[in-house]
Amino acid sequence: MKRVGFRWLRRGSCRHPELGMIRGGSLCPVTFPAMVGVIAHPTRGHFLFDTGYDPFFVEATETFPERFYRWTTPAQIGAGDEWREWLAANDIAEDSLAGLLVSHFHGDHVAGASRMAHLPMYCARAGLDTLRSGGRFARVRKGLLPGLVPEAMDDKALFFEDMPERPLPAEFAPFTSGRDILGDGSLLAVELPGHCKGHWGLAFVTEEGQAVLLAGDAVYSGRAIDENRPPPRFVTNLLGDTPTYHATLARLREADGKGADLAILPAHCPVRAARFRGEDAD
Repeated sequence: MKRVGFRWLRRGSCRHPELGMIRGGSLCPVTFPAMVGVIAHPTRGHFLFDTGYDPFFVEATETFPERFYRWTTPAQIGAGDEWREWLAANDIAEDSLAGLLVSHFHGDHVAGASRMAHLPMYCARAGLDTLRSGGRFARVRKGLLPGLVPEAMDDKALFFEDMPERPLPAEFAPFTSGRDILGDGSLLAVELPGHCKGHWGLAFVTEEGQAVLLAGDAVYSGRAIDENRPPPRFVTNLLGDTPTYHATLARLREADGKGADLAILPAHCPVRAARFRGEDAD
């Protein structure tokens, strides 16, 4: 695989009882960071994998029934999470951005999509179709806020399902293939079903030679992988499909057994994020 630069950066967070994220967890609220992958392609520029939280999330949840989303997962969006402040703090030139890669369309993953509305959006057709269908109550129940993704972006969307299939290096086994997003083997979308319709991860190799699988919400934390503790059934049934979620978790556990050969990064796990950066977890 062609190597790319990569940083795994926080942009906002939410508070939620741990019980909703891992079987047997506490009822006490826990902070879950929203992580954004910043990928520096050697010739194409920067791509973001998801957007994390954005002030647009607050605007999109002002009315009912959307406000229920804000109540159930209270977001923490600081001044440093404002779009241009966040870019500047992380030395990302706005004109270097080349596209948005979407793991899935839950609000905490696409809250800032409109900031990149002029750029190509790479996503699953199944996910975008679900975002645009159904009534407001049904979509909120599924964690979807269609107003966060301007409909004009649909015309520029490029779908993982249509991209050529390519083999993955052995480090990613049992995941054996992905969809070649840019056509050069640098970024391969990997379907990680179960969490919701159209949920995909991203496989690549960093400039340092580290194989990475961005897992989105296929698992919420490294503990869930380490201890085989998925969310409780009422959560996986509400958002997606429980048997499929468990099957994906089993494959992630198998892949994770390779140790340092592969870094699996869930979108909301501060421990794995800190480990990847060689830091202590907050």
